[in-house]
Amino acid sequence: MSSAETPVPAFGVHIPFVELLGFQMKSFENGESEIHFTPKSEHTNSFAVAHGGAVMTLLDVSMATASRSVDKSLGIVTIEMKTSFMRPAAGALIARGTLKHRTKTLAFAESAIYDASNQLCAHATGTFRYVVRRPVTADAPAQLSTD
Repeated sequence: MSSAETPVPAFGVHIPFVELLGFQMKSFENGESEIHFTPKSEHTNSFAVAHGGAVMTLLDVSMATASRSVDKSLGIVTIEMKTSFMRPAAGALIARGTLKHRTKTLAFAESAIYDASNQLCAHATGTFRYVVRRPVTADAPAQLSTD
């Protein structure tokens, strides 16, 4: 790779919040994704387990990446999401997202998070909208159509 080329991020796009949380993409193909996350102390709640917001972000990102994996040139935005928490999410976590159905503009997906003992911690379903990705610069932040 020449110095003029920029490596493609593991998620296919630069997502600062995901990078801040430390999510690690393990697979991102054929309507499925797997993301690993080991929460640090700053990602926990007062019970010393992963904060619900971090858990929901992991579910959201794993569904979105599973949905984008069939056409990585498109962007995707979350329309709605339903989350169920089964048990505290502690230690190393694995999220597995699956694209269940897609139309030209919408994706319907689900994700589950498992702990190191392979116990189900949380599950979500979501609806996502495919959008055309436009270049983002410091002078021109992303413009998303709400049509």
